[in-house]
Amino acid sequence: MKKIFKYIGILSIGISVLSCNDFEELNTDPNSAYTTKPEALLSYSQKELSDYLNTPSVNENNFRLTMQYWQEVTYVDESNYDFVTRNISNSVWLDLYVNTMHNLVKAKSIINAYVPTASELDTWPGTKKNQLAVLDIQQVFVYQTLVDTYGDVPYQSSNNIDENPLPKYDKGADIYTDLITRLKADLAAIDTNEGTFETGDLFYNGDLAKWKIFGNSLLLKLAIGIADHNPSLAQATATEAINAGVMANAADGCLFSYLSASPNYNPLYENLVAGNRDDFVAGKTLVDYMNASSDPRRSSYFDDNIVPYKGGIIGRPSSFTANSHIGEFAYTQTTKGVVMSYTEVAFYLAEASARWGIGGAAATAYANAVNASLSEWGVSSADAGIYLAAHPYNAANWKLSLGEQAWVAMFNQGMIGWNFYRRLDYPVLTAPTTAVPQAEGKVPVRLQYPVRETTTNPTNYADASASIGGDKLTTKLFWDKN
Repeated sequence: MKKIFKYIGILSIGISVLSCNDFEELNTDPNSAYTTKPEALLSYSQKELSDYLNTPSVNENNFRLTMQYWQEVTYVDESNYDFVTRNISNSVWLDLYVNTMHNLVKAKSIINAYVPTASELDTWPGTKKNQLAVLDIQQVFVYQTLVDTYGDVPYQSSNNIDENPLPKYDKGADIYTDLITRLKADLAAIDTNEGTFETGDLFYNGDLAKWKIFGNSLLLKLAIGIADHNPSLAQATATEAINAGVMANAADGCLFSYLSASPNYNPLYENLVAGNRDDFVAGKTLVDYMNASSDPRRSSYFDDNIVPYKGGIIGRPSSFTANSHIGEFAYTQTTKGVVMSYTEVAFYLAEASARWGIGGAAATAYANAVNASLSEWGVSSADAGIYLAAHPYNAANWKLSLGEQAWVAMFNQGMIGWNFYRRLDYPVLTAPTTAVPQAEGKVPVRLQYPVRETTTNPTNYADASASIGGDKLTTKLFWDKN
């Protein structure tokens, strides 16, 4: 990790990119990220997080391929789980620890060092608390993403390169427990009667009530994440989150608004259109499943260049013209980037009900979750009713019901689909026979640590590898029990 922070020079580049988004002049020195306002760092971190979560770039985010939603056309390395040749984990580490996390840390330091003017003495304490809470909620999100990707990761000593140039890794289970405590404190600190960021918040535009809803939804996500590892903490945390108020409709979702002009259009468009490459088609596994169930979302998920819809064989080169293309949403500059959707939260509510009987009847919560996805993709209420009637809740095997339906619903949230798959063990996915040997004939359940860590932080890397049971694609995370 030592070398990773040498990339911090990209911060000033990111801020200049965001200037195209009609932000105010946010730099006092355009060549130094450290003299900017915290609003600029907040904006940049939010865009970087959304870009990472939504990009289909094979150099950064391959979860759409891992979950067999998409298939590559010509170069099929990543469909076969070769994540080492391109050093993909190095890019993920950079995206999350530097481009996102370090900006949030720096924004906090600027806020903590700020000396209010005489006119701000009465209002600054409340504004400061709210700003720090908003920043920290985002850090919690990023740390959970890192743990869910790798297992043990640098945590306590990860944000101060001067004091900890070679940070130790903390156990994933310990990080989760601390994140729950930390997030509760953030939520308690938010006072909707006080000020916050007047500019720079591209997620909720400074709406603290929305931030509390997002924070409670993230608390529910943390709870569900450890449901099989620590059921008592998970249930108590989920109950608290639901009672406090999680996302209740699509308007509560955490989305990033992209623009129609370069370089601020959606990374889907950047890769599928602006890059002038025809690299992806729909994956056969998902297409066949949706065809068999006459899924009404097919016309939104996929283009109608091929009807009936057809998907490329997983792991094999696929004809771009003879298989279904990804839907129009992926070819549109301004498609919103998804950080956390209401549909995702609705499935957490369904899982909480199925596991512990909280938040309403399980069958009702299941129907709400499926309906949330159908509505998200423009399916009429009549067609939604037909689909649900054909796919009723299976109380005898609720993991099957939720696992398969969440997999389909998370089509545009690849990592979240991966989380549901690993936790619920559905759907049953088969690795391609052409997969790399490191996959051991299985669909990967984690990413390997960055190659850079093996050379720049070898002692702590070796300790972490031993702690999790081996730095392999097949090593299950602490919460992946089955």
